[in-house]
Amino acid sequence: MSTQLTLEQRKDRFEQSAANQKPRIVICAGTGCVASGSLKVYEQFRASLAKRNLDVSVVLEKEDEACNKADYAMVESGCMGFCQMGPLVTLQPQGIMYVKVTADDVEDIVEKTLIGGEHIERLLYACKDDNKPIHEMAKIPFYASQNRLTLALCGSIDAHDLDEYIFNGGYFQARRAVKELTDEQICQEMLDSGLKGRGGAGFPTGLKWDLTRKNKSDIKYVICNGDEGDPGAFMDRCLLEGDPHAVIEGMIIAAQAINAEHGYVYLRMEYPLAIKRLKFAIEKAREAGILGDNIFGSGKKFDIKIKEGAGAFVCGEESALISSIEGDRGMPTLKPPFPAEKGLFGYPTAVNNVETLATIPIIFHMGAKEYSKLGTENAKGTKTFALTGHVANTGLIEVPFNITLREIVGKIGGGVTNDDGSLCGCDFKAVQIGGPSGGCLTPEHLDLPLDYDNLAKVGAMVGSGGLVVMNQNTCMVKIAHYFMQFTQNESCGKCTVCREGTRQMLNLLEDICEGRATEKTVTLLEDLAQTVKHGSLCALGKTAPNPVLSTLNYFRDEVMAHVNDKKCPAGACESLAEFKIITEKCKACTICKRACPVDAIAGEVKKPESFIIDQEKCVKCGVCMPACKFDAIVKE
Repeated sequence: MSTQLTLEQRKDRFEQSAANQKPRIVICAGTGCVASGSLKVYEQFRASLAKRNLDVSVVLEKEDEACNKADYAMVESGCMGFCQMGPLVTLQPQGIMYVKVTADDVEDIVEKTLIGGEHIERLLYACKDDNKPIHEMAKIPFYASQNRLTLALCGSIDAHDLDEYIFNGGYFQARRAVKELTDEQICQEMLDSGLKGRGGAGFPTGLKWDLTRKNKSDIKYVICNGDEGDPGAFMDRCLLEGDPHAVIEGMIIAAQAINAEHGYVYLRMEYPLAIKRLKFAIEKAREAGILGDNIFGSGKKFDIKIKEGAGAFVCGEESALISSIEGDRGMPTLKPPFPAEKGLFGYPTAVNNVETLATIPIIFHMGAKEYSKLGTENAKGTKTFALTGHVANTGLIEVPFNITLREIVGKIGGGVTNDDGSLCGCDFKAVQIGGPSGGCLTPEHLDLPLDYDNLAKVGAMVGSGGLVVMNQNTCMVKIAHYFMQFTQNESCGKCTVCREGTRQMLNLLEDICEGRATEKTVTLLEDLAQTVKHGSLCALGKTAPNPVLSTLNYFRDEVMAHVNDKKCPAGACESLAEFKIITEKCKACTICKRACPVDAIAGEVKKPESFIIDQEKCVKCGVCMPACKFDAIVKE
């Protein structure tokens, strides 16, 4: 231990390093920006600076004394959140953010901004309503309206640099928990904070820990649930990619609360970058004496292993997750006993999700009373959301509970868009919140303060934090069908009610979408949804009907239009579409008639009024529309 640096020494080392003192070029290296080419931008920066004989410091070369003389520090950060505008590059200390940067833009940035001190207007973000470029990242509406606590370091620090995390206050609260606080004090701090689990269930974190603490056992476990499987959700992935040490620190504090020496992080294999960075972070934490047999020189033990899951959505349920770690098929078990009593390998276990654990060091740093001032009476603090769909600014956001949908969609999201991405004013139809376990919120809910209780009252839930915005061109029946198809595919099949019920609900939704349904279909669907909700074993089955029930509740007229009128009001269900010929535009050229593969078009040459489409024969293939050179065929 004598050769290991203390936290204070590591903090001082980073403070004196070039990585902190020199101008910093921070390049988003989250999965989204990497997919868009940010690593090519990174390499181009290095090449461009080297061409000008300018030295650059990078974290993996930090032990080299030459880096302390560098002209610039380059950082591969995690997700900056503004995914719609990636790849992203920020320049510090100026606070400039350049959006949609390509390798071809690097020369201009180096020459004009880094050396010349000028802003490059074309690379700055501009709001769609006034098209004025914004020179400071903090003033971009997407960021200005957020309260980034858990995400404070994600996207601003180097995900590989242990010293930088420590410089920003990292691991000091874990050391305090290990060396100064009792297990009871730690649990009480969490109870006072009011933090509830961010994975979807919303169970009080402090209470979960306290129940686990009180169960006597020589062996206990802490599990980080990183099996993020909701369609459109990427909050946990981004945290693990951008700030993995925060999750590790949260696990250390949790371990001290329940007196555990062993930890597991359960991660789906679809997150290769998160796995890679977390492995690296664990390795560096071990080398620093933060994990291992003598953490912080206290004589206490705690270490972490990573378990890679195969990507089954049901393994997000804690008992199924535990079964998977144990080497069995990931299937839920009956409760009680709960994991706090009998969890991993039969020992008391505390299971928390990634966001919950990453928030814990912040609570201990702020103090429980200060943290509890954020949010509402029954929903304390902030929540991260993955904002996607028909909205101008998609990405990863963090907002306090009590915020409204109007603020999220209008201010942070920049407004609802058409299918082509252009702004469409207030053409808002719905938000699917909570993924396949959640429900729909409509225009009447735009000013509803978001928290656990308010959402439950309107048949929705916070869930893990997915927010999918939809415009008026969205068919709500198809959305319900999409989520039901997902949950049916992901059902483990253990209980008959879920296995067969979700399949039959999916079939009924298909009947509605394809025009085969009657009013009895809707009644049967509703009854079946209630049966699955109340009769399923685990949360997957119990919440699977939520999208269906909320659609029937808020969009019944749209459902009945499919059933009674055989029409899709949004025009999205191909089976219910009708192709018609506009006589005034028709030239009676017969091209459409010759193009139709099923002879559904009749008409005589030079007689436009004679051209019609037989709806009984039409197979809705749409071949006739592009064949017509006069736009005389429309789909209704």
